[in-house]
Amino acid sequence: MSIPVVQAYRIARYILEQKLKGNKRYPLVLMLEPLFQCNLACSGCGKIDYPDEILRKRMSVEDALKAVDECGAPVVSIPGGEPLIHKEMPQIVEGIIARKKFVYLCTNALLLEQKLDQYKPSPYLTFSIHLDGNRDRHDASVCRDGTFDRAVSAIKAARARGFRVTANCTLYAGEDPEDVANFFDFTNTLGVEGVMMSPGYSYQHAPRQDVFLGRRKSKELFREIFKIGKKRGSKWHFNQSSLFVDFLAGNRSYQCTPWANPTYNVFGWQKPCYLLVDEGYAKSFKELMETTEWDKYGVGRNPKCDNCMAHCGYEGTAVEHTISSPLTALNVFLFGPRLEGDMAPELPVLHNGAPGIAIPIDQIGRIDRKS
Repeated sequence: MSIPVVQAYRIARYILEQKLKGNKRYPLVLMLEPLFQCNLACSGCGKIDYPDEILRKRMSVEDALKAVDECGAPVVSIPGGEPLIHKEMPQIVEGIIARKKFVYLCTNALLLEQKLDQYKPSPYLTFSIHLDGNRDRHDASVCRDGTFDRAVSAIKAARARGFRVTANCTLYAGEDPEDVANFFDFTNTLGVEGVMMSPGYSYQHAPRQDVFLGRRKSKELFREIFKIGKKRGSKWHFNQSSLFVDFLAGNRSYQCTPWANPTYNVFGWQKPCYLLVDEGYAKSFKELMETTEWDKYGVGRNPKCDNCMAHCGYEGTAVEHTISSPLTALNVFLFGPRLEGDMAPELPVLHNGAPGIAIPIDQIGRIDRKS
């Protein structure tokens, strides 16, 4: 994978410290969401469906840094909305870097070139730029022509100034595996450190629901993409653990660990994760960890979670597995995920009034229609 050695070492050391303390649940990445407002209106986004008075809200520098300190995670991801709209974002980023936390500033890059002077290159700062495929596919997913070219231009400008840059790629229904493979090949020419990839999550408030993949379709898509890359001899760089990539290929029966990526936004600490927006809020990180009914969430436990394979839910699980089984992770890193044969079984469905009965996830729709 393409995570820098120093960052991987710091995260591994942090995890080992948590284990020595006997902590079973601990954060790895703080999802710091300083605003919901965006300069795009993507068809698969559920984060901008708020009234104007909410979209105008901004998290203060003080509150942002307090959340970073309170959480203590070694990595801070700043999504949105569009973070670069926030006028005090440079001060927030500067404060996080001063704490020697690794910052991933997620952006659609429409404002990045004009804002670059407000930031300084640092091994702790990475611009994570949204690119959901090649030009036509990306522009269609964000519902605006020309965004791909502006994002690519911004990537080149940021790299020319010495910034760390990754691409953030979300895949939706109707993807052509060949086109996605071509896109991954293209990212190698941009000089990005890696690609963070994930199937899109079906936000309840997204304008369109037909754009999202189910779990089986997601796994089949990733297997086909990886097969094309293997056949070509492509050397793709992913900004993720090898075991998360193996999970995407259908080889791991992972359960979500939502506490690994807690979310703090303008409403407070969001229960239970970045993707579920209607489950309530806590006033402090301690309250979030102690009062959230974690066992009620995850695939098979909650219908809202059943089709989710997003990195913010499962990367923490994969990293935990990497620490406990380093040889397994190394094998996948060296040889890639298995692309033939049966996929790992899905976890049993415990909701729908049938606790303890193992029902394949792909049958959930039929069960719901019968009940």
